[in-house]
Formats: sequence, structure tokens, C-alpha cells
Amino acid sequence: MIHSFEFRAMNTDILLAAEGERGIEGMQAARVFIDECEQRFSRFLPASEITDLNRSAGEWLPVSGDLMEMFQLALIFHNETGGLFDPAILPDLEQAGYDRSMDEIRAYGAMPQPPASKRTSRPAFREIDIAHADNRIRLPRGMQIDLGGIAKGWIVEKAARLLNAYAAACAVSAGGDMSLIGRPSDGMDWDVLLEDPRDPERMLSQLHVGPGGVASSSVMKRTWRLGGKVRHHLIDPRTGEPAHTDWLSVSVIAPDVITADVYAKAILIGGQAELPHLLNARPELTYIAVDRNGRLSGSPHYRDYIHDYATETSLPFEFAY
Repeated sequence: MIHSFEFRAMNTDILLAAEGERGIEGMQAARVFIDECEQRFSRFLPASEITDLNRSAGEWLPVSGDLMEMFQLALIFHNETGGLFDPAILPDLEQAGYDRSMDEIRAYGAMPQPPASKRTSRPAFREIDIAHADNRIRLPRGMQIDLGGIAKGWIVEKAARLLNAYAAACAVSAGGDMSLIGRPSDGMDWDVLLEDPRDPERMLSQLHVGPGGVASSSVMKRTWRLGGKVRHHLIDPRTGEPAHTDWLSVSVIAPDVITADVYAKAILIGGQAELPHLLNARPELTYIAVDRNGRLSGSPHYRDYIHDYATETSLPFEFAY
């Protein structure tokens, strides 16, 4: 039997699922882990490691092994995606109005920002200094970091591995990022519901996916109004503005959720023009895009995962980014 547990953390809904009685104990351990990680890695909390690092720009700062691991992954993905994945866009996010948690913005609205001056040159993310031997990082002066999605993907991946110590078949879902381990005892794949980005109450299709990672990114979910304009959280590093995209959402199926998260965002931001480069770097990925009319397109074999949507599923996980 599959047990599930829902709670809220990281400004999103978290869903844990595990097969067997020990899975219940494992879900409690996974929740504690996720809550602790939010305290450590949220840019909105004054005592977090990310906040300390941003305050210390220009100076060497000792960091945890976990944060070092995230930065090493971030640099790899930054290079792989040609800079479309770029954690150094925090000033642009704040200028667009994302200077508080999404829960606060939804409750109180975005705070007006000072008029934007012409975007000035800032240090590139690859200019970060890392001392691997003693776990120290130095951000260049003028750089501010938001690990955002990659931190969430990392937390989901680690939480799923922790849960796996209690249950052979388990899953963790957090705001569109999912890590799926094993298969339920019936031997079937996991059922994942593909959300319509135009209407979160409507599902476009049902996916059947095996163990690995799935992530969905959308320009419709995390939005707010600022200066009479609708803004969203996906910044195009090439312009410093919320991205103008070919699609409303992109979902990626990958061997792990961290890779899925990074490439869902990179493909959505880069669009058709950047697809050849992005998919050449990671041919094992499958992407599914939803356009403004709700039509699906994607990798040549994406339909292998698509099944007609049914109202009854064995274990539904909704893309809810």
C-alpha cells in the first residue's frame, strides 16, 4: 500500500509518497530534512547560508559541503546551457518585484521598485572562486546569488534518497519537481498528471514515467503585477527581464530531478532557437512543451510517455509549478 503525506515548505506544496508501513516513518524524516534545508538555503531568510554568502560578496566564506555541492553542480549546468541557467540573476529578480517570498507576494502584492536604470555589466557566474580543499567560496563584488530551482531540485533528490532508506518505492514532489524511486509493487510506472498552465484545475494529459526525475517550469504559475504589468519569476539572463517564451510551460523527464529542473527552465527560456544546443548536451532528456493554445509538442519520442488523461489514477502527482 502506498501512503502519502502533504505539507507546505519552500513556498510550495510538498507531497511525499512511500510504499509500506516503514514509509510512514520515512516520510516524517523526509519532512524534517526538507524543513531544515529551507532554513539553510532560502534567500528570504536572514540566517541562511545563501544570505550569508550574498552579504559576504568579495570575501572568502566557509560553506557547508552541501552548499559546495550545489555550487559545483550550478557551474556545470551554467556552462552546459550556455548561460541560460544562471544563479547570478538575483538583482534582476528583485528589480522585477520578486524580492520577498512568493507566499508574501501573493498575500500583499509586489512592492514597487525604484525605476530601473540601464542594466550595467556585472560579474559572470563563472567568475566565482571556489576553494575545494577547505570548502570556501568567494563571490565577486557586485554578485548576488539565487540558487532557487537547483536548490529545490537538490533538496527533493536528497529527500527522496532519505525516504528510500525506509521504502523501496517512494516519491517526493515539490512545486513541479519530482524524484521517483523504484516502482509500486504492482510493477506499474508512476502516474504523473500534466497540468494545463492556463488553468491549474485542468489536466492536459497523464504521463507514465519510471524511476528518475521529472520537472515542470511555467511562466504562468509564479506571477504578480508590478507597474501595471504581469511579471513572472523566470529571468532571461541575456536581457535581465522576465523571459518572453515560445511556450507557456516545459516539462522534462530526466535520470534525476536536478537535471530535469535545470533543463525545464533552460528550454523554456531559450525556446526553439536554443533547443539544438540544449538537447545535444543532454540527449537522454525528454521534453514536453505546452503552447498558448494548450497544444503539446516535444522530443521525437515524447508520446511514449503520454496516455489519455483519466480521472482515476493509482497515484497522481500534479505538475504544479
